[in-house]
Amino acid sequence: MTRARDFLGPYRLVRLIRVGNTCQVWEAAKTDEATHYALKVLREDLRKNRSELAALRNEWDVGGKLKHANIIKLHEYNREASTPYLVLELFEYPNLKLLLRQGHQSLAYLVPKIIEQAAEALFYMHGEGWVHCDVKPDNFLVNEDGVVKLIDFAISRRIKRGLSALFSFGGGKVQGTRSYMSPEQIRGKSLDERSDVYSFGCVVVELLTGKPPFTGSTADELLSRHLTAPIPSLIAANDNVTPELANLVRRAMAKRRDDRHRSMYDFLMEFRALRVFKINPKPPASKIIHSGEVTASVEDLFKNPSGKKG
Repeated sequence: MTRARDFLGPYRLVRLIRVGNTCQVWEAAKTDEATHYALKVLREDLRKNRSELAALRNEWDVGGKLKHANIIKLHEYNREASTPYLVLELFEYPNLKLLLRQGHQSLAYLVPKIIEQAAEALFYMHGEGWVHCDVKPDNFLVNEDGVVKLIDFAISRRIKRGLSALFSFGGGKVQGTRSYMSPEQIRGKSLDERSDVYSFGCVVVELLTGKPPFTGSTADELLSRHLTAPIPSLIAANDNVTPELANLVRRAMAKRRDDRHRSMYDFLMEFRALRVFKINPKPPASKIIHSGEVTASVEDLFKNPSGKKG
């Protein structure tokens, strides 16, 4: 006999995938459907926490409107009694952060495809009027064919234009992941697509070198380097990278947003016209990405595998 607690609304809970800092993630299915879903369920001790409730709702308000092949699909936001939850597409593959831990060289053969698809996802999102605000390797899932899915819209914001942007002084508290935050994000200013362009430049650096562009012994030191430190040389860290790609990343990571690409479209057009590598890397002898190989992969829709914040 099926117990009531095995269900959340119309969804049968198949298995618990991960318990993170704020949410449980379940694989779930409707009894009359073959399709399985990922349910992101706010942890019981946080279900009265206004900021966590707002973040979950914001993820739905943003992600529920986005329809793109390279963006994770959000099906619904619902509440069963006192339990709020999101229903998402089940794309059970690891995120880039996990893959990079196996060595960035083993992933190199997929890098051009990953960069293009990730940039296309961000370009579409910006076109719909949103800035992601948390672009980082953890928020891109990748399958064995290099198909990318952008995830996690909990802190995404509306892009302000015209007078609204001119007289805006940010959106309250500073949010993001320190290793990838743009200078204007750190300063709490109003954000537009150029902030995501900067963060994406940081992601490309990590894809090609295995580590973020800046590190620091303290949080303040790390943030200060985003604000003032010279952009590291890609070619010095990876001599197979072309000068054209290195210049593209350098421009994307300009300290002044007016010096960056105006949009992800500009970034994409420049990227498509150049070569990433001097010598194209070959795939490893065995594939490094397998569905189900990383049992916590669906939780990577929301948190890194350790459950700790980046």
